[in-house]
Amino acid sequence: MMLLYLFLLGTAHTAQSIYPRIRLSHKELLQLNRTWVFQAHGASLQPQTMLLDEGHERIYVGAKNTLFSLSLDQVNTHHREIQWASTEPQIEECLMKGREKSECANYIKVLQQYNQTHLLVCGTGAFNPVCVLVRVGHTGQDKLFSLEKDSIMSGRGRCPYDPNSPSTSTLSRGELYIGLYTDYWENDGAFCRLNNQTYTRTERDDRQQLNEPKFVGSAVIPDNEDRDDDKVYFFFTEREMEAEGGNKAVYTRVGRVCANDKGGQRMLVNRWSSFLKTRLICSVAGPNGIDTHFDELEDVFVLKNKDGKNPEIFGLFSTTSAVFKGFAVCVYHMDEIRAAFNGPFAYRERPAHHWTPYEDRVPYPRPGSCASKVNGGGFSSSKEFPDEVLRFVRSHPVMYRPVLPQHRRPVLLQTEQGRRKLTQIAVDRVQAQDGHYHVLYIGTDDSVVLKVITIYNKDTDSMEEVLLEELQVFKVPAPIREIIISPKRQQLYVGSEVGVAQVRLHQCDLYGSECADCCLARDPYCAWDGLTCSRYYPAGVYPKSRRFRRQDVRHGNAVQLCNGLQIDDEQRPRSEERLVYGVESNSTLLECVPRSLQAKVLWFLQKDGNKHEVRGDERVIMTSHGLLFLRVRSSDAGVYVCQTAEHGFVHTLLRISLHVLRGERVESAINRANDGDGEKAAAPCPFSLGPLPGPSSSPRALVPSSVPGPHSRLWYKEFLQLIGYGDAQRVEEYCERVWCSDKKRKKSKRKYTSPGGEKRGKGRGEENSHRVPRQTLDA
Repeated sequence: MMLLYLFLLGTAHTAQSIYPRIRLSHKELLQLNRTWVFQAHGASLQPQTMLLDEGHERIYVGAKNTLFSLSLDQVNTHHREIQWASTEPQIEECLMKGREKSECANYIKVLQQYNQTHLLVCGTGAFNPVCVLVRVGHTGQDKLFSLEKDSIMSGRGRCPYDPNSPSTSTLSRGELYIGLYTDYWENDGAFCRLNNQTYTRTERDDRQQLNEPKFVGSAVIPDNEDRDDDKVYFFFTEREMEAEGGNKAVYTRVGRVCANDKGGQRMLVNRWSSFLKTRLICSVAGPNGIDTHFDELEDVFVLKNKDGKNPEIFGLFSTTSAVFKGFAVCVYHMDEIRAAFNGPFAYRERPAHHWTPYEDRVPYPRPGSCASKVNGGGFSSSKEFPDEVLRFVRSHPVMYRPVLPQHRRPVLLQTEQGRRKLTQIAVDRVQAQDGHYHVLYIGTDDSVVLKVITIYNKDTDSMEEVLLEELQVFKVPAPIREIIISPKRQQLYVGSEVGVAQVRLHQCDLYGSECADCCLARDPYCAWDGLTCSRYYPAGVYPKSRRFRRQDVRHGNAVQLCNGLQIDDEQRPRSEERLVYGVESNSTLLECVPRSLQAKVLWFLQKDGNKHEVRGDERVIMTSHGLLFLRVRSSDAGVYVCQTAEHGFVHTLLRISLHVLRGERVESAINRANDGDGEKAAAPCPFSLGPLPGPSSSPRALVPSSVPGPHSRLWYKEFLQLIGYGDAQRVEEYCERVWCSDKKRKKSKRKYTSPGGEKRGKGRGEENSHRVPRQTLDA
């Protein structure tokens, strides 16, 4: 297994995917006005389920004891809530059964659009499930949000008992399809359908149909125009007895039933007469032909298209191995899933035997098919099916052929040890200039959403992952439990125990102010329009005033796209220039942080008319913040050029002139300064600073406006500590504390008090105003 792990680390998925092009903290998202967070009065929200309602422009959140209605425009404004807590008798009864008090609340687990005016809401009810209808009114009557108490009904079979129990539900034509554990002790996992008249479910205590299932997702997907032929698909994991050693392995399954299935007349009464299942494979080919399987399904997303018949199924998987924890995303097409269900049935004599294709006669109509016109129209209901059909489907629920993913491999892999866990997935289909792309939004266990695109290279039969953004949507790290996407509004809605966040899908101007920056980003939402990096619109939709656009998502070829642009000299951005002083034998940092974390940083030294690349060694270290000299030498002086290289495009970020001051001259000058006559040798106060090079938000080395005279107190070593100070007032205050005499400090003390009027605490220089502090540069 360790060999497989090492192999996974060396797969064709590029290492570039480890680093996002842009990483934004929660604070930065707020400052950019890209996110809004609803926090439910500061309490732990603990959302169990969320429902998007585009018609009413609301998003509903089922949480602990409360149902919330949030605005799709801005989730933290104009919210409404319905308190629906367990009663005191219910809580007492729950506690008497040995449950913890936290478990005896009412956790809303089922939230579905029942009809145009009502929601169906079900909660655990202190281990006594209960359901109710909530009135939201017709479209436009968005002020309606009330619980109809006369509609309260038992939730047994509709909602789990345990708030931590996995379940999945979907509602179609007034009927609720749900996968859940139906009993208090969670021994009976079942797929059920409930309406006002009937209750249909899988067989009880039949390990062939379901064996310790974990329910993940469900959807109603039509096969054709005949609505009687619609199928309901369930995505789940279960344990399977392995033929080789008898150990219980975890398999991911897709199960299927007919939406119009009414069970049999004499057998399988109120049971599915069409239930079949097969395995979903998500694996990576390893050495010696051994595949590494990702068998634990964490989440599933059904990306629907216009006709609704052929959605793409995105599964987020994890490994079940104890050696390492890896994650993968696999994509499945509906024609592959249908082909598996139309293929041979699986057969084995005993649980310890291998599965083989069933080769004997299969009865008519084909077991698992629906009573519909498409299937001949000979049966108006499943109750008319022959008994041998029902016997066959009960004894052969497993299909022999598994469903393989698109390209026969994952589109995304994460196998690095110790990295964050992936929990949820949502997908947007985006049209770019060079084709359509899937943008994956993946939630993690530490409040982060990863925005990823995957690109398949047909020539090399390989996948490339491009991690566009890493967004910390919540301030406090917490597992993301729900992700809902609204392509119509271009918004993402993310739920965790600390709140519900709304995040805009894109912010193109963050990639940079040049054509190259925009093209190198490879974001299908964004293109260079001749002036800025802005939202890309397909032909016919793009504003007439900005027909010029450049975008290359597949290759990010900025050299080809942008080098031919005619830019005026006044508009062409010039590389920044800085002046940095270093003291011989001390450490010095030449800071250079690229905008893109995916870019490779190159350093060159220009000296005596020559230019050569700087390579790191034991004395000079290439860090993520810049070039660090542990012990600078006089020979290091010169002009250092910081460049980035990305997809063949080279960009000069800045030029740094490094001046190295000789150590013996500095020491001699300090000694002469210490031999001076006290206050007369002190530097002018407050310290006079020249203009700060560069914006104040970035750390910079600072240069005084004039060189100290022979009677000035030397400032060189302490000056090195100012590297990184971007605030002139802080620097002047620091200099005043270190260098000014008591008399001059008293004259200017009012200038350096806090806004509240309190004096700042004593620094080292205030206690010893005539002593030069020792150099303590922190590398």
